Amino acid sequence: MKKFLKLGLFIAATALVAPKIQAQVSVGINISADIAPPPLPVYEQPACPVDGYIWQPGYWAWDPDEEDYYWVPGVWVAPPDYDLLWTPPYWGYDDGVYVYHTGYWGPHVGFYGDVNYGGGYFGIGFCGGGWSGHEFRYNTAVVNVNRTIIHNTYIDRTVIRNYTVVNNHVSYNGGSGGIMARPRPEQLRAMNEHHVRPTATQVSYAQAASHDRSMFAKANHGRPAIVAMRRPEPQRFAHNVKPAPNHNAAVVQQARNNANQRVQQARNNANQRAAETRNTANQKVQQARNNANQRAAETRNAADQRIQQARNNAGQRAEAARNAANQRTEQARMNANQRADQARNAANERAQQARVNAEQQQQRMQAQRMQQQQREQQQAQRFQAQRQQQQQQAQQAARQQQMEAQRQQQAQRAQEQAQQRQLQAQRVEQQRAQQQQQQRMQQQRQQPRPQPQPRQQPPERERHR
Repeated sequence: MKKFLKLGLFIAATALVAPKIQAQVSVGINISADIAPPPLPVYEQPACPVDGYIWQPGYWAWDPDEEDYYWVPGVWVAPPDYDLLWTPPYWGYDDGVYVYHTGYWGPHVGFYGDVNYGGGYFGIGFCGGGWSGHEFRYNTAVVNVNRTIIHNTYIDRTVIRNYTVVNNHVSYNGGSGGIMARPRPEQLRAMNEHHVRPTATQVSYAQAASHDRSMFAKANHGRPAIVAMRRPEPQRFAHNVKPAPNHNAAVVQQARNNANQRVQQARNNANQRAAETRNTANQKVQQARNNANQRAAETRNAADQRIQQARNNAGQRAEAARNAANQRTEQARMNANQRADQARNAANERAQQARVNAEQQQQRMQAQRMQQQQREQQQAQRFQAQRQQQQQQAQQAARQQQMEAQRQQQAQRAQEQAQQRQLQAQRVEQQRAQQQQQQRMQQQRQQPRPQPQPRQQPPERERHR
């Protein structure tokens, strides 16, 4: 029975005590704190080292074991996929506590409390760049990039005026001294879109920061030594935080001690009552012996009854204690089963989400292949049309050349014919002239030669004129 009781208490303690949560590195878990996070430190954004990295601003996270905030430095990180933007985490005041809202990846930047983190996250959205196809273009008016490596940049200073919220480095939303802002319609739509959890690099990076004592606010007074990094380098953090106490062993030992104390107390009470009963019985027996044997016998009977009653009472109390322990054990087993079911459901949801993501990725790849095939077909069609057009042009040019050659030949033949006609006309004219001249000469030979006549004087009037 003792072994069974100890085993039940151990199972109950193990199920009731939750393992330590490493601050806010687990997605979907909101951690709350009783005090407000410190102001955001002022620091200069390092240059982006790799094309396609996106800026994750630094933020204050909470360690429930240390009961203190620690700083997770800003860093350039690789997104899980293109067309995804980072929505930073933020602290919000709710019903007397400060609740941590985990960051996420999504197609649009959602609500992050209007906290001005800097580096493009000035309170509303992200104005440090955007996706253009599969490439990320950086707005160098806002973010710092290494231009010897990154060339897809542009400059737009108007976004600084349109998306900046002045809050004097306040790091939380709501409450006393916090930022009084509510999500806008476009931010509500972004919050309801499909989200992707922080990458394993982001999670391990935050865990490494939680192991460095110098990153806690109690140690650095709100001014951490490492405020930002070019890329995630967990080895730069010092591992000097004392390990968290083993709550499971402590609770199990406490449960064992409590059970042992209750059993020992029951034994002591039973022994004490039995001793009192025996003393009373002995006294009554002695008195009965002194008075009479009959009265002694009655006293012994009464004593035996009281002893039996005490035993019965002790047995009932022990039974009640066993029943209570069994109930606690059963309740602990039910809680453990419930948490196991929840864990299985969460694992199934993650597996389902992974399958959905894989299917979406496959669909995107299929669509890309189809688009590539369509582009190749269109290009082949354009090439075929160009070749046909070139052939038609070549044929038309050949026909034009042939027609031009024919026209030239016809013109040359016409010119030759005209020349021949002209020569023939000249010969005919020469022959006609020769014939006329021969006729005149023959006429002249046939006619007698006329006598010369004296010259007549003109009249007087003609002379005067």
